[in-house]
Amino acid sequence: MAPAKNFTFICGGDDYLVGRMGAERFAALTADVADEFSRETINGFAANMGEVETALNRFRESVQTVSMFGGKRVVWLKDVNFLADTPTGRAEGTLKLVEDLQQLLEGLNPAETSVLITASPVDRRRSFPKWCEKNADFALAGGDGDDAGEALAGVALAEARSLGIAFAPGALELLLAKVGANTRLVVEETRKLATYAGAENGAKIEEAHVAELTPNVAEGDFFEAAEAFFSGDLRWTLAALHRHFFSGGDARPIISALQNRNRILLQVRALVDSGDVRLGPRGLDGLPRAQAAYGNHFIGATEKSSYNLFTQNAWYVGKLAGSAKLPSLRRLIDNQQEFISAFETIIRRSNEQEEVLREMTVRCLAA
Repeated sequence: MAPAKNFTFICGGDDYLVGRMGAERFAALTADVADEFSRETINGFAANMGEVETALNRFRESVQTVSMFGGKRVVWLKDVNFLADTPTGRAEGTLKLVEDLQQLLEGLNPAETSVLITASPVDRRRSFPKWCEKNADFALAGGDGDDAGEALAGVALAEARSLGIAFAPGALELLLAKVGANTRLVVEETRKLATYAGAENGAKIEEAHVAELTPNVAEGDFFEAAEAFFSGDLRWTLAALHRHFFSGGDARPIISALQNRNRILLQVRALVDSGDVRLGPRGLDGLPRAQAAYGNHFIGATEKSSYNLFTQNAWYVGKLAGSAKLPSLRRLIDNQQEFISAFETIIRRSNEQEEVLREMTVRCLAA
């Protein structure tokens, strides 16, 4: 049987996942510790070297304190951020303090004191994290992959499994597109959707559930007015605009959402017309091939942007293009001109924003 490790070290790029895993481990470590004075949590978040020193001095005092009533103590050094590649993390004084921390951990007696350290972010190229991987009960929250989308999908799937439910086809992709790179919200939305769907008789989280219940927080691309506008439904679009302005909304995010969607569809339309991609039952087919042919024309435009189709989620693009009849290239160009004109008109008629967008919508959809 392998000897017990001196301490537990949990790290990762997502502070929410690290903190969540840390809380679960701390609960397990303290399950048999009845004395609340034998459980201590120390905040390891530090904005400068002085705060690093203060946190580690408190940690040292805690692990060297003998339990008042005997028995094991459990100490959690949480939210450590000075192991990252930051000015504070690179400071010579911080590096010396981390060396002292390593010596302290080497001398721990796990039978007397259980130590848990949670850190995010962490520069795993450095000697201390490498040492922790070999000498601690080590865990990497969120996995070791570089694909943020895959990592978030894994988080949602794991949460759903723990709740005894699964995602129906398209539901997970829609959830990630609506929520964006927000792990906490992905988890909470999965819980909410699971509660709504129920876990009986093989129930699943359906795409319709996500569309109805999950807020549109990613990048504004899912404004109801944009969805309605590009479906070609005039009545729905006017009603969506009324709801937006009735609740105190402004015209600018609506115009921005419409422009972003229109830019993507312009690029899709051009590729469809050239025969490089085609619309199929699963959305847009041939996008990777088109990227190989035309991606070099977007040099420097690597961040996610509506100006570069190939930075978009392929499923999302297919969803946009296949959700309704794809407008003609002429119609999309005219749309863009209408959005510019509406923005210029709003500058002159700032108190009539809803009326300006209603007029624009009628011109575009009733034509």
